[in-house]
Amino acid sequence: MTRVWKWNRPVTVREVLEDLKQERSIAYTTVMTVMDNLHQKGWVRRESEGRAYRYEAVSTRDAYAASLMNEDWGRSDNRAAALVAFFRMMSADQQEALRDAVRMVQGPEATATPPAEPEAPATPPAEPEALATPLAEPEAPAGPESPAAPSAPAPVDGDGER
Repeated sequence: MTRVWKWNRPVTVREVLEDLKQERSIAYTTVMTVMDNLHQKGWVRRESEGRAYRYEAVSTRDAYAASLMNEDWGRSDNRAAALVAFFRMMSADQQEALRDAVRMVQGPEATATPPAEPEAPATPPAEPEALATPLAEPEAPAGPESPAAPSAPAPVDGDGER
């Protein structure tokens, strides 16, 4: 699939074979079998061209990755917790890409309205709560009527810091 996605056009078994041969020795029948298996599974469609077929990806690599994430996320017993864990694994660049994606999904109307106060810092519109820094529960003040409760350990970020 990587070769089919890379070329982003219908390809023949021979083209894939020649591309793969640059990296390793592989038989034509092996590539033909794999391409046929991909067709049988619905990952590629094929069109007859003479005595050969041209194979084309049914979906983009990005759409395939999204379907895998959605499928695995759907298996979680606690989807919110799974998302939070996933977001915490993300690098700063990945988090920014996610914010951009949320803005794209929300459409131009979500970003067309200027903030009420121009001097206030700009914030991304309706960002998923899991991306925001979680706030700790306020602790009750220690006093004669109320003994101080032990505080929970600080959450650990992706770098192992508290």
